[in-house]
Amino acid sequence: MKRYATFAGAGLQALLQYRSTFLISAVTATTAVGVQVFLWRAVYAGRDSGVLGGFDLPTLTTYVLLAQILGLVQANRVDEEVSGEVQRGDIAVSLVRPVSYPLARFAAGLPVSLTNAVLVAVPVLLLYAVLLPLTTPTATGVLLFGCSAALSLVIGFGVNLLVGLAGFVTTNIWGVRVVKDTVVAFFAGQVVPLALMPGPLAGVAHVLPFQGMVDGPLRLLLGRYDGLLDAAGILGVQLFWAVALSGLAAVAWRGAVRRVEVLGG
Repeated sequence: MKRYATFAGAGLQALLQYRSTFLISAVTATTAVGVQVFLWRAVYAGRDSGVLGGFDLPTLTTYVLLAQILGLVQANRVDEEVSGEVQRGDIAVSLVRPVSYPLARFAAGLPVSLTNAVLVAVPVLLLYAVLLPLTTPTATGVLLFGCSAALSLVIGFGVNLLVGLAGFVTTNIWGVRVVKDTVVAFFAGQVVPLALMPGPLAGVAHVLPFQGMVDGPLRLLLGRYDGLLDAAGILGVQLFWAVALSGLAAVAWRGAVRRVEVLGG
């Protein structure tokens, strides 16, 4: 574990070298939340009923706010950094280190997620908590959300690592990342809650791993589940995808190593 703690420390130091990134992220997150919130407020203003798909306005505002925050926290840059190592040939150094590359990348990406949570997500949350009426979660909801959010980080890491490993095939993954960001944001429930999607789209979303990144944690936080058995089912699905994606990333890494070619000194 000491070896991986070194990677975590190095990742944090590299992140803190670019402090302006936090300001840019905070402004971007604040703007994205504002656009989403006022769009949904306009939707509610045009309805006779104050409830849409089981969401009243404060609950949906809370969902939209936290969905954007979860998306920000899961932006650990693992895909970008893995692809960059492949492009530069730095991956050759990683191959000779006596550590698991996927675990090393997770250790380096974890401080990015946690720092974004503390320095960006919390201030944005506090700002909108002052400006807008939000739903106050129960203690059980907060506890379940904490467990679910931890699993969502693992799922997000698995997805990003797989996209980064695609760099062994495509070299430049810019297009892959754009598609990934769009698909994940939509089917995770970051753009529209899955409960408000048409039946066929919601069905597709529920069989993909992405719903465990945003919609699952927020359903638990806001109490949108039918008893503890249903809550355990949400966590169980997340755990399944966390393990499955971790295993798939490990297999993909072994396959990538077999085909890697590094030119030059």
